[in-house]
Amino acid sequence: MNNALLRIQGLRTYFYTEEGVVRAADGVDLEIFPGETLGLVGESGCGKTVTAKSILRLIPDPPGRVVEGSVFFEGRDLLKLDRRSLRREIRGNRISMIFQDPMTSLNPVYTVGEQVSEAFRAHRRIGRPGPARECGNPGTGRDSIARAHGAGVSPSLLGRHEAAGHDRHGPGLSARPAPGR
Repeated sequence: MNNALLRIQGLRTYFYTEEGVVRAADGVDLEIFPGETLGLVGESGCGKTVTAKSILRLIPDPPGRVVEGSVFFEGRDLLKLDRRSLRREIRGNRISMIFQDPMTSLNPVYTVGEQVSEAFRAHRRIGRPGPARECGNPGTGRDSIARAHGAGVSPSLLGRHEAAGHDRHGPGLSARPAPGR
């Protein structure tokens, strides 16, 4: 029996452009077990981010599309899950993603507090005062905002797209230890 928390098999994500087909992720296979951390490392443009976004079906269609493969999380194929179930049960609740530049995911129309607490309201079904108490003061730095936003719901799998100094690093995936470990 395979106890992988996340198992990706034959993942192919393509982008259809006027210039032709871009095979951004072409046959990705990987497994992550509870308690493990996996770093996706490679040259710029090799498909690290596309692979990470494909897990949660965050690829804009068009022009992109997952054309083949499977993404099993806790035994369920996320690519076959209906979008409503994916949004309500998985995204932000069981799997969270912290993007490389969290400022691009923040909306200037809303306060940082409103946006950080959104994960709590959506996935823990709590009112407005709860997130501030649970989060504490996340600070005003971009990294603090991202950590509070992504870690606010204690996911089983946390995707982080990090940068350190002048070097850009690809996505990393961390699996929370299995219960009783």
